[in-house]
Amino acid sequence: MALSYNFLLLCSLLFFVSPIVAQTSFRPKALVLPVQKDAATLQYVTQIKQRTPLVPVKLAVHLGGNILWVDCEKGYVSSTNKTARCGSAQCNLIGPVACGGGICGEFPSNPISNTGTFGSIRIDVVSVQSTNGRHPGRGVTVPNFIFLCGSEFVLQGLAPGVTGIAALGRTKTALPLQLAAAFSLNRKFAICLSPSARSNGVIIIGDGPYVLLPNVDVSKSLTYTPLLINQVNTEGGFLGTPSNEYFIGVKSIKVGRKAIPLNTTLLSIDSDGIGGTKFSASVPYTALETSFYKALLQAFVNAMPTKVTRVAPVAPFGACFNSRDIGSSRLGPSVPQIDLVLQNSKVLWSIIGANSIVRVSNDVSCLGFVDGGVTPKTSIVIGGHQLDNNLVQFDIATSRLGFSNSLLLQRTMCSNFNFTST
Repeated sequence: MALSYNFLLLCSLLFFVSPIVAQTSFRPKALVLPVQKDAATLQYVTQIKQRTPLVPVKLAVHLGGNILWVDCEKGYVSSTNKTARCGSAQCNLIGPVACGGGICGEFPSNPISNTGTFGSIRIDVVSVQSTNGRHPGRGVTVPNFIFLCGSEFVLQGLAPGVTGIAALGRTKTALPLQLAAAFSLNRKFAICLSPSARSNGVIIIGDGPYVLLPNVDVSKSLTYTPLLINQVNTEGGFLGTPSNEYFIGVKSIKVGRKAIPLNTTLLSIDSDGIGGTKFSASVPYTALETSFYKALLQAFVNAMPTKVTRVAPVAPFGACFNSRDIGSSRLGPSVPQIDLVLQNSKVLWSIIGANSIVRVSNDVSCLGFVDGGVTPKTSIVIGGHQLDNNLVQFDIATSRLGFSNSLLLQRTMCSNFNFTST
């Protein structure tokens, strides 16, 4: 049985690579995708080209999930669309799947609305742009990209024009590792989200450099911390499989360089998969377990200058202030810095004013964290606002996370990837 499985796995990897080699001698060093925040939903949306003939497909970015899925119920037309059969190399590569009538299937899930259903595994053409880390290059094509057919039902809650989910989880069939396997790239990707709906952030699959205008190579200034594996699937699906999401170890939280009181037991992942800290591009603001949230809110309010007037909170936030009382700089509002202390006291994910404060009106600014509830699956979920203008590298091969902290400190930003030059 082991020999048979290994043979199938080898065949599946060759299935990805050999069509590329046969088609062209060009080997990209990395691949690039644009990412844009939707102003209405605060979701992050990327775009690929798929099918024959190629058409642009908008997908919501998900820092989890095991396979890209698109809505096949409405207008999916392609001359190269094929169905994966049960027992095929493509089906086996996915892991636990359901089979019916000889067709391999999985469960497309929507992390925004937490809805899901059953869909068939398909194979079709996908095209993305190559990059040298400075600007986009020529387009490259994967003739046999594995994806999942979803339905219109699972699209509910997604941004306008979005027809699926770009799963960026740590599995072989998620978008980053499937593309990396196709072009023999290192198994890593970086994501850099722009806070503005009027400009693009960037996802780069493969190695750096990650060069942002004016000629800042962010790959040279990353801080590193281990990526942790939650042995319990936090997204549902088949029992007994580990989570596809990205977890890190937070030891404590500081506000204005002072540690806040926390139940440190909740900072670790227990045997049931509860606790710990993960990343999510699907939630707009970092969510904290209730006792963590209350401690952070109180410490932040206490550390604010006395001249800053507190005003009535604006949902979903718990602490809001008079905007006119808060100074500003190139790093955003001048407020106490929040630090997530990682493996030791020298490794800090630092959250400056641009990432901690949300201006909800001309007069009101709020602490941009939300209450995640008394018994959440994950104690700290780092959300979009705290990720904005931070380049984050997920190195799946070495299980290591690299992060830049705010790029404003380096006088650049995520929208400064040069998409206009080739």
